Amino acid sequence: MKQLLALVIACIIAAPLAAEEVAVVPEQSIFVDGTDVDLNEFLWKNRPLVIFADSEFDQRFVRQMELLNARLDELAERDVVILTDTDPSAQSPLRERLRPRGFMLALIVKDGTIYLRKPFPWDVREITRTIDKLPMRQQEIRERREAG
Repeated sequence: MKQLLALVIACIIAAPLAAEEVAVVPEQSIFVDGTDVDLNEFLWKNRPLVIFADSEFDQRFVRQMELLNARLDELAERDVVILTDTDPSAQSPLRERLRPRGFMLALIVKDGTIYLRKPFPWDVREITRTIDKLPMRQQEIRERREAG
């Protein structure tokens, strides 16, 4: 059990390191530190998936990160960028706009609309199904078929 906890903590610690890599090579990582980000950067380019928690050790946050890390390629295919914020004392612009209470997952679509909020971890399969039902995603799929 201690080994599993150590692995989970190592994954969480690695997430901010991946966020630092985004500035150098954005296409290699979809993780971004959400404490100092402007959502307007993502308008019409990405679908931000915002993960809030009061601590990086929150069990729901740890579980959500495990679920996301298991299937990052599917999220990247749908232009998802994952924003994490585990510091409520920082009062980030994301926290001011979305007003989470403890753990929260929020999906924001490319036009900037908050499409989904969940107070518990969600599997990537559920997230991608939700995204795939969006009209803009349907249009993207059609355009890829026609181009291919």
